[in-house]
Amino acid sequence: MDLALRALADGTRRRILTLVWRKERTAGEIASEFAMTRPAVSQHLTVLRESELVLVRRAGVRRFYRANRKAVARIRAELGAFWDDRLIRLRDAAEAVERKGRRK
Repeated sequence: MDLALRALADGTRRRILTLVWRKERTAGEIASEFAMTRPAVSQHLTVLRESELVLVRRAGVRRFYRANRKAVARIRAELGAFWDDRLIRLRDAAEAVERKGRRK
């Protein structure tokens, strides 16, 4: 999960993930959406692939990228559990403060 969170920390990679969320795109199609060199986009795609957030399919010399929805769902579930726990603690703390205020 650490690799995925590091990958998602970059805005360009989040945007790439958004681009490949609904449909497969070639590296060239993805690169055309950015004002950076194709090698720079390729480096971002490598990070996303190594973090398992995108999957790649080869067709001849072309590579097609798509979001790995299962990996994103796992991250979302882990973060959801983290936040749920913190929100429960916050609620409990707020209720304790409220109870103390009523006793005065």
